[in-house]
Amino acid sequence: MDGESATNTDPTARWSLVVPLKPLRLAKSRLAGAAGDALRPRLALAFAQDTVAAALASPAVRDVVVVTDDPTASAELAGLGARIVPDSPAGGLNAALAHGARAVRAVRPQAAVAALNADLPALRPAELARVLSAADAFPRAFLTDAAEIGTTLLTAAPGAELNPAFGGPSRHRHLSSGAVEIVLTGVDSVRRDVDTGDDLRAAAALGLGPYTARRYAPYGPLPAAWPAGRTAGTGGLRGPARDRYAAVMQATSYTYDSETRAGSVLLDDGTPVEFDAAAFDAGGLRLLRPGQRVRIETEGEGASLRITLVTLQTL
Repeated sequence: MDGESATNTDPTARWSLVVPLKPLRLAKSRLAGAAGDALRPRLALAFAQDTVAAALASPAVRDVVVVTDDPTASAELAGLGARIVPDSPAGGLNAALAHGARAVRAVRPQAAVAALNADLPALRPAELARVLSAADAFPRAFLTDAAEIGTTLLTAAPGAELNPAFGGPSRHRHLSSGAVEIVLTGVDSVRRDVDTGDDLRAAAALGLGPYTARRYAPYGPLPAAWPAGRTAGTGGLRGPARDRYAAVMQATSYTYDSETRAGSVLLDDGTPVEFDAAAFDAGGLRLLRPGQRVRIETEGEGASLRITLVTLQTL
């Protein structure tokens, strides 16, 4: 799939994102103790799906390139709208990121490029947009992880080389390389990468994306309580937060399964809400891609609120 265009692009957006992903059988080895070897690779894929879907739904993101040799991940992430580039250097994380950046600029030489971790299952499009907007001011910039040791995002403006130095204490390495640290509050979802069971519990406290929530659900309760106003599984809201959303509103398509005709949208505050096949059919659509603006209609209130129609938003 190298060289193919992404199926979901926004030519008015600035940033092309590069997301690296190991073969799933090798990914997230530190999660094995908490999740077991059977669930670990499935969670790694779910993390990447939530990361890519949220990135493609961000208004700052033009397209997403995923560098991976894993055939399952390639198929699933291409289905979300990512461009898949094989990891032909096979030289580790930073070689893969540099390769992905070159692939972006082979098509758009003046592209603004950002490297983004693949393990951000709570990622919110609006928070990612805020970070990328802050990065606009610098030739190179980065966001440190929640532990303030590593890096979850590294950016390079047009004409600047990415020069990634991810892995371990990468915050110090990126600072030493001249990249500017982005300091923002309210962007926890962009900083919360997941390597351990404790990390997963922290991500769950922020609100997991639908792929990770569904993947974990059959194995037991979520590893932490969802924040007030959110619920996993069927995707609604609870309590006063849910009452605010009723009747007709706009949202952004987040996920869609063409076989079941069900999926989810992101409300403009970043909250994911699922819809079923009946709501999709009511909108008269044949297909829905992540990142598309949609109009949704709802009925009920409180715990009974549900999406009854989803269709494309038109001017």
